Amino acid sequence: MKRIFILFAAIAMMCGINAVAADQHQVRVYGVAFYNLENLFDTINANGSYDLEFSPHGSRQWNSHKYWSKIKNMAYAISRLTTPTTPKGPAIIGVSEIENKSVLDDLVRDPQIRSLGLQVVHHDSPDRRGVDVGLLYNPRFFRFESVTNHTLVIDNYPTFRTRDQMCVTGMLGDRRVSVIVNHWPSRLGGQEQSSYLREAAAALSKHIADSVWAVDPSRGVIIMGDLNDDPDDKSCRQVLGAVKKAKDADPHGFYNPWWSLLRDKGIGTLAYKSQWNLFDQIIISGNLLEENSDELDMVYFKSQVHNHEFLRDTEGTRVGYPRRTFSAGVWLNGYSDHFPTEVFFKQRVPVKK
Repeated sequence: MKRIFILFAAIAMMCGINAVAADQHQVRVYGVAFYNLENLFDTINANGSYDLEFSPHGSRQWNSHKYWSKIKNMAYAISRLTTPTTPKGPAIIGVSEIENKSVLDDLVRDPQIRSLGLQVVHHDSPDRRGVDVGLLYNPRFFRFESVTNHTLVIDNYPTFRTRDQMCVTGMLGDRRVSVIVNHWPSRLGGQEQSSYLREAAAALSKHIADSVWAVDPSRGVIIMGDLNDDPDDKSCRQVLGAVKKAKDADPHGFYNPWWSLLRDKGIGTLAYKSQWNLFDQIIISGNLLEENSDELDMVYFKSQVHNHEFLRDTEGTRVGYPRRTFSAGVWLNGYSDHFPTEVFFKQRVPVKK
């Protein structure tokens, strides 16, 4: 009977319906996504020289027409983060490279996604460029409870400023989770020379997760963001301890589902000098894996890079790469220089009679 149910559930999920078997359970699917929105700035210069380029008088001549085109494009991209089993899109979307809360408010009010009723969680970070991380959530699938924000401090570097890490806690379906949204320090100055900054960021994420588990050992933890490192780089592999195979993840450890996509299949989220990277990761705690869970728990079951054709360049030297907003100073009216990523969770729940 169990094999019959699994087969029926798989067929039903492919058809976009809930699976119901003789034991009167159904399968619910929840998506959790991340998207670097690539400099979603308004047109007001509120940060001196750091913000000048994204103003009408700056180098990008960032005016209302370009801003609202950007909002429209990003809203369309979010509207396409749907699958047969998640027709309303993700329950949660972490975002980065946004200037302030008002740009996210404008985004969720766009007619293309307004009906989703997405809510905004935002915090102003100390980053010198004025970019922040944020989180959008659909209250039908995620019930927000609290948020804390954590500043990355680098020893012997008192002037260092970067994005805070945002930890949002709530109920994803019937499971309490904490989602840590990141945008780790860049590779400016060279990958190896700047690696210690991302290793420190990874250590902070791990500390936040450990603090969550000290209060609630059963809580699921999801670490997401533009990590500016690949899954096999030291920050993710060693400091965070995110393993390649789910069976190797301890309940309070981490599984990174993106290793094989990048190294085995050559699928990434951004490209530089003809090389793909997968910086936009969503890393899952071991207690959200089937190997460490009970039969009716919510568990991870797949991951996806949303590299849809409309998000890709179709001509020139960047064919197949993400179609960005600007290239070599020329406005392309594109989307982002990163593809969005998403992981999916499933849960068997009793059918209400």
